[in-house]
Amino acid sequence: MLEGQCLCSAVTYRYHGEIEKTIICYCKDCQMAQGSIFGWNSPLQKSKFEITSGIKFLKEYFHTPDKARVFCQECGSPVYSYRMDLPDIIRLRLGTVTSGEIPALTEQAYIQYKPHFLHIDE
Repeated sequence: MLEGQCLCSAVTYRYHGEIEKTIICYCKDCQMAQGSIFGWNSPLQKSKFEITSGIKFLKEYFHTPDKARVFCQECGSPVYSYRMDLPDIIRLRLGTVTSGEIPALTEQAYIQYKPHFLHIDE
């Protein structure tokens, strides 16, 4: 089981399962949405994900018609995203995990946007 929260702790969650895949995405959308070099996330089963507090603080933003980015409207922390065409999957933002096991990186996406000074084994 994993537990996590947003920066201000208004939103907390549990994932009743194990993370099997971790992805670093360097696409420009992830860079802008995270305000960082990359997004670090994991696809998880929506049925095993539970918001334990603060659901009223979550806000969805659709940058494209098919994909929602869900964040805390109090502190701005990105919590997860989902796609309309994959209704059973969410992509948890792994920087919000506070307890539980996160496995090593399994995939890097959009490496053409990876900064030249960043050295992560491929």
